[in-house]
Amino acid sequence: QAGPGPGDKDEAAPARKKRRLAAGERYVPPPRKLSTGISFGAEHFAETSYYLEGGLRKVRPYYFDFRTYCKGRWVGRSLLHVFSTEFRAQPLSYYRAAARAGRLRLNEEPVRDLDTVLKNNDFLRNTVHRHEPPVTAQPIQILVENEEVVVVDKPSSLPVHPCGRFRHNTVIFILGKEHGLRELHTIHRLDRMTSGVLMFAKTTEVSKRIDEQVRERQLEKEYVCRVVGEFPEQEVVCEEPILVVSYKVGVCRVDPKGKCCKTIFQRLSYNGKSSVVRCLPRTGRTHQIRVHLQFLGHPIINDPIYNMEAWGPERGRGGKIDKTDEELLEALVEEHRSKQSLDILGVSEEDLSSSTENKDCGDLRDCTKSLQVDPIQENSCPARDTQDPERDTKGPERKDVVACPQNSDTNLETLGKNQEFGSCENQDGQSGENSEKDPLCVECKMTRRDPSPKELVMYLHALRYKGEDFEYCSKMPEWAREDWEE
Repeated sequence: QAGPGPGDKDEAAPARKKRRLAAGERYVPPPRKLSTGISFGAEHFAETSYYLEGGLRKVRPYYFDFRTYCKGRWVGRSLLHVFSTEFRAQPLSYYRAAARAGRLRLNEEPVRDLDTVLKNNDFLRNTVHRHEPPVTAQPIQILVENEEVVVVDKPSSLPVHPCGRFRHNTVIFILGKEHGLRELHTIHRLDRMTSGVLMFAKTTEVSKRIDEQVRERQLEKEYVCRVVGEFPEQEVVCEEPILVVSYKVGVCRVDPKGKCCKTIFQRLSYNGKSSVVRCLPRTGRTHQIRVHLQFLGHPIINDPIYNMEAWGPERGRGGKIDKTDEELLEALVEEHRSKQSLDILGVSEEDLSSSTENKDCGDLRDCTKSLQVDPIQENSCPARDTQDPERDTKGPERKDVVACPQNSDTNLETLGKNQEFGSCENQDGQSGENSEKDPLCVECKMTRRDPSPKELVMYLHALRYKGEDFEYCSKMPEWAREDWEE
């Protein structure tokens, strides 16, 4: 059976029954105020483990609880109706099978009937089999640790904190589990694909002090990147406004209706094919550096969003796209789907199917904002953060993605509680890495190709952060050397 999930402590669970219920009456708990900012603890770290393979850090699949209170618009609707209208990434047969397997609980009681009508303050818990995408095996280097801050050199591909499909493969989780660094306060964030200097405060006081410097724009940030072509030798200042096209996928573009911003660029070197550029963002808009470089016609060489064919022949240079936002997003997704690299884009097929069918809510298994009630709010996805301009957001043996025959609705209907856990086998029949197959899990029925370590590196690096009383720097990345060649 799945063990308790985060927040399953007595104080976090709905209040116990206080009075005798009338015949046929269902107990509805009083509302509770969710605590925020709590550090992950030993029970969270023990959910699963990881292993290194082919230059990647992989998390073994594990069982996890998503929890939420009944939304206002759900009141008076049946569970079946809610699942069929708002959580359509899975067929209704999946939810029926999940209920029989004891994975759906209402007010901590197993759901026996999906026709149950929801009431205000109803508490819903859903146990899912969770698969996390792999990240680079490159370790997190601690640059500075003192009584006030922890400063690390974040590898590319690693999200700062739990978001979407990532939990154990995140900076916050790794620092807590492997370095005993807990109760950290996020000062700024970096995109998942951006590497470099990342700061955390150890106390609320330090966090507030540095936050004030951020608000007053007293924090100097310096990035370095490698871009396509010969960047101008003279200093270039870009002040084009930036608009968010999609929070879900994490895509922005230059648009007059966007937010004002400013980036200063200085070329450091040119090797005949590409240029190393110093970037000095004066504001902190989402993907600011990457969008401005694309607008200037010099996108980052391996940018998985802003240097793609989906933007058209000009790749978005000068803001020329010739597509609607919907057409652009569809083209980006299709380009990554054809390359089997949706994980690099940061979305899954389940995310896409749920977002296209319902823009307000996602899949009950992963991306549902309302179900992300965790000690550190997983729904605060880096794509939504605006504090920092670039936040977060095997070789020949690799196999293509092969979707194995999924259980038909009839097969799902026959799954019972005693079939909740399957055997531990890979698609080739060999013993897995101590992971277990789950008969209800779509991911367990698929074999995905692993990204290569090279695919998980984007040539954008946070080199230096300087405040009133501190300055933290990392080493220049290898790809930023003057004589470096692809």
